[in-house]
Amino acid sequence: MGYDATTYDDVEPRAPGMYFLRDALDCEGLGVTVVEADDGWDGMEHDHAEDDHEEVYVLIHGEATLTVDGDPVDLGPGDAVRVDADSTRDLSFSADGSKMVIAGAP
Repeated sequence: MGYDATTYDDVEPRAPGMYFLRDALDCEGLGVTVVEADDGWDGMEHDHAEDDHEEVYVLIHGEATLTVDGDPVDLGPGDAVRVDADSTRDLSFSADGSKMVIAGAP
């Protein structure tokens, strides 16, 4: 078959509000995550230098701040940010009902 399909909220969340779709979509070189979050949701600072994994963050709804290498980037609906693999990133949301899609690949 030339495609795989799923509904993100049918996937068991790996953390509160975080739906990792890589396995459900049988992805080999791409990760896709949907995040549903309320005001005060804070992620964990991390990078992907070890696996050379860049990421793109797209805010669909709400408000968020993506801090990249200590530089805060405020996001509104429709904003997108690409982050280098070796840059540290930390995500937080400042509006209830926020939704974001994160895609990453080596």
